[in-house]
Order: sequence, then C-alpha cells, then structure tokens
Amino acid sequence: MRSHGEEYGPGFGPGEGRGRGRGGPGHPGRGGFEGRRSAFGPFGPGFGGPGFGPGPWGGRGGRGGPRGRARRGDVRASILALLKDRPMHGYEMIQEIAERSGGAWKPSPGSVYPTLQLLEDEGLISSATEGGKKLFSLTDAGRTAADEGPEAPWEDAGRGVDWEALSDIRQAGFGLMEAFGQVWKTGSKEQREKALTVINDARKKLYLILADED
Repeated sequence: MRSHGEEYGPGFGPGEGRGRGRGGPGHPGRGGFEGRRSAFGPFGPGFGGPGFGPGPWGGRGGRGGPRGRARRGDVRASILALLKDRPMHGYEMIQEIAERSGGAWKPSPGSVYPTLQLLEDEGLISSATEGGKKLFSLTDAGRTAADEGPEAPWEDAGRGVDWEALSDIRQAGFGLMEAFGQVWKTGSKEQREKALTVINDARKKLYLILADED
C-alpha cells in the first residue's frame, strides 16, 4: 500500500515524506510544491495523476492551449506533409507540428519515432545520419503519398476545443493546488493530513462522475 508521500511524489507526503527542497524532509521547499509549479504547464498544476498530463487537458501546449492527443494516422499524414517542404530531424518535426498547430497539438516522441520507422520500412521515407542525428526525407513513393494526403493535417487538432472551458479548468486546478500549497507550508501535520484527504476525496468524486455514481 502506498503512503501519501509515495502517491503525491517527493515533497508531498506527510511530515516524514521525502521533500527535496530547502524545507527539509516532508516540506516541499524549492524542490517541492513551489519548485514544481513551473513544470505543470499552462493549465497550472497537474492534479489527479497522469490523466492530466499529455492528454487534451494538460501538458505544455502553446498560447495556453492543450497538448492534444492525435491518432497514429494524423502523425503519419503530418510527417509526410512536413517532409514535402524539406528533410527534417524527428525532433524538428515535433516542434514544427506544435508551431503550425498553434500549440494545439505537440505529438510525443513515442508516437513520432515509431511512425518514422514504419514509413521507412514502407519505403516512403529514407534517412541519413547527419551530426549524429537521423535526417529524414521523402522517397519518390513518399512524395506521391504526401501529394495525395492532406496539406496541413495538424490544423484539425485544435478544432472543436472549448478554449473558455479550458481556461476555467486551469483556474480551478491552479486555485486548488495553491490552497493545498498554503496548507502544506503553514499547517500542522494534522492539517496536512486533512488536506491530503480533501485532495483524494475530490479525485474519487471526479471519477464517480464518470461512473454516474453518487
């Protein structure tokens, strides 16, 4: 069974937790709550576990938008469309998609690199090592496939997104964790335990909403 400290990571457990900041054990310090704030992305602190990471409601999308999750087909079409312009490295493709989608979608390396390997196996792209990195370019067959595909498949990533709702989510999440941080910095051990209970109860209630339970 995991302790509260293990559930919330270093610096978020009870008094005996494993905080790494200057606040010492059990205190977030710069390595804990405050130090992690900048890592939570434009939607404020993450809350409720991994579900608020790279999905459509979290991450580090540009202009305050989400980091979208796309189908493998979208990644494939986007790579072919990008390589019509010029040869690129895998990392460059990720950055280009993020920029061209206005920050609505930034595919992960875990989706881009396997797709590159698949396209290379299919003979649609080729690669050459340049400066220790692979530079990918279209083959003749790949250019034909790219011409037959969409010009800018990344533009679909931000369509249908309720940007106002996302702003509300950010404010709610940030406000929740700001309050939690205040209790954690100034409260007693008992108050911290109560704060953890509130966070855990809130998470459970959110999942119950999805399950249509009271």
